[in-house]
Amino acid sequence: MLTGKKILLIISGGIAAYKSLELIRLLKKQNAHVKCVLTNGGSQFITPLSVAALTEEEVYTDLWSLKDETEMGHIRLSREADLILIAPASANLMAQMTHGLAEDLASTTLLASNRPIMICPAMNPMMWQHKATQDNLKELKHRDITVVGPDDGDMACGETGSGRMSEPESILDAVVTHFQKDKPLAGKRALVTSGPTHEPIDPVRFIGNRSSGKQGHAIAKSLANAGASVTLVSGPVSIPDPKGVKTVRVKTAKEMLDASLEALEDKTDIAICAAAVADWKPASIATHKMKKTDKQDTLEISLEKTQDILQTIGTDKKRRPKLVIGFAAETENLIDNAIAKLEKKGCDWILANNVGEKAIFGGDNNHVHLITKDDSEEWGEMPKDEIARDLVTRIGGYLKAN
Repeated sequence: MLTGKKILLIISGGIAAYKSLELIRLLKKQNAHVKCVLTNGGSQFITPLSVAALTEEEVYTDLWSLKDETEMGHIRLSREADLILIAPASANLMAQMTHGLAEDLASTTLLASNRPIMICPAMNPMMWQHKATQDNLKELKHRDITVVGPDDGDMACGETGSGRMSEPESILDAVVTHFQKDKPLAGKRALVTSGPTHEPIDPVRFIGNRSSGKQGHAIAKSLANAGASVTLVSGPVSIPDPKGVKTVRVKTAKEMLDASLEALEDKTDIAICAAAVADWKPASIATHKMKKTDKQDTLEISLEKTQDILQTIGTDKKRRPKLVIGFAAETENLIDNAIAKLEKKGCDWILANNVGEKAIFGGDNNHVHLITKDDSEEWGEMPKDEIARDLVTRIGGYLKAN
């Protein structure tokens, strides 16, 4: 999504500077060209060598570098970038920006720049709440500088509150959104199912699985970031609804199916069934809690199949979206089972993962294979947010070509 984009990353002082190393990795993975300015404060927490190793570029630190300033380095840095990203942005650097100070390479470069600027503040909660900082923030926003975060949480200083630098994945999303003025999925409608379903046995018990919804929700968010109008049909999960997405909360497979078919009534271009839907449900639901007795050592429950949501959508001749994608959570014969599912369910692509290998359910990472009618491609293990972004990039290319 960021192929060819030139990003100047300014890393200022603060313990959050360590997160910038992961941010560089994520930006590079999206094929961005990253150069870095490391302030004196930033270099107290991470080294120029570590930054250079990840960017594969020279790291700029000194306003008075004879070599760089012979070529007017601060002017060149400020004008060559497509975006100047400051992560972390300290209270001091924000103050310098607000008042037009040019005390070091970072502040001088910013003052000389005519490029878009995005800042990711990180500081102690009291520093963030201070009226001076909030006044500076207001002025920077007035100048159309994009602000990402900060987040709430525990701080390195031992205090708790607002001031944590946003996570690298969230910053990457903001960068991607910045460059998606011509969003590849603008005008497209998408349906995503996510999370588990709970099939009730009695008023207090149910049949379900361990799905957290993290992968499906990440896909919905990435589709929205790419400009799609997204309906997310979510089973019971504990994670928040993605921003910019219409979320419909359901519990059972029947409710998820009904909500999905209702969403398809509006012409839908993409359907991604990432939910881990229960294959079986109790044939009858007890009206009251089924209490155990001293004379009872076993309990038999009669089960019946739930209606297959992916297959229903994939074989619907009237409402079928142009691209239907399913997930195959397997514990053995991963590729063979995924290919069989692709053919049986009438979908175009399958993302297959082996849930028996690692803690996929509830974890932050996934290890998937993309199965199409013509090919099988292993993506390897990566964060679920990255898988979502890569999938959406692939979807954009497919719809453009077809």
